Amino acid sequence: MAKLNIPKIGRVKVRNGDAPLVMVTAHDAPSARVASAAGADMILVGDSLAMVVLGYDNTLQVTVDDMAYHTAAVARANPDAVIVGDMPWMSFHITPEETVRNAAKLIRAGAEAVKLEGGRKRIPMIKALINAEIPVMGHIGLTPQSTHVFGGFKTQGREDEAARLLVAAAKGLASAKCFSLVLEGVPDVVGNMVTQAVDIPIIGIGAGKDTDGQVLVHHDLIGLENRFKPKFVRRYGTAFDDQVKAISNFADDVRSGNFPGPDETYQAGDGLAGSIGLYGSQSVKDRKPTGK
Repeated sequence: MAKLNIPKIGRVKVRNGDAPLVMVTAHDAPSARVASAAGADMILVGDSLAMVVLGYDNTLQVTVDDMAYHTAAVARANPDAVIVGDMPWMSFHITPEETVRNAAKLIRAGAEAVKLEGGRKRIPMIKALINAEIPVMGHIGLTPQSTHVFGGFKTQGREDEAARLLVAAAKGLASAKCFSLVLEGVPDVVGNMVTQAVDIPIIGIGAGKDTDGQVLVHHDLIGLENRFKPKFVRRYGTAFDDQVKAISNFADDVRSGNFPGPDETYQAGDGLAGSIGLYGSQSVKDRKPTGK
């Protein structure tokens, strides 16, 4: 399947008969290669990095430099997927000029677009990015960088007025020329409302099945993250358990002397083998000093 690009992604709508978009996170070259081989349309170098890779309790700890470092690692894998770099907390909150400078770091690192959280109040920042020819993906609904304002990771848009505000936000961001939006943590009916309200694709995460695509965090969907499971996550693998089993088996083989075996051991040539014959078959710990 040919790699998509930003203009093509921006025209995808399931209601027009298009296939839903698939986006997954990746934070390093190996996971980018996996996502590409699996046929993902987009790779999000997400600020979920903070929680699933760096061990923080929320996404507020990562910096632009952190995100650029991991974006570059993903880009070096040369994936057949569009790379979107997540703008971390406080990288787009002060001025449009600072927003553009921070976004440029992600683009230079290898991102083809950036994503930023928030509704209509982000429009000045979005317009500045568009004017700088940096494609923008919006993110509304449950925005993890606002966890302290929300009082935790709580479903948004449950009431009529809140749902209407999300629709208005989506329309505003679409008018500001975002090429797509992530919609997170809302009732399925709100996911449908927002998706039908705009002509750009809505990528859902916990927004029901009526969006124009879906995104999940790599570690969640392969089962590598097993400490908690949001309602919207479906596990497609048992990576954590598989890796524990593999390393446990390795440890058992080392302790029993079964690793390394002949297949994992380099053999010396005949000349070298003869020259060290003075040690016989003794192990290193049993060798006697020569006195020289």
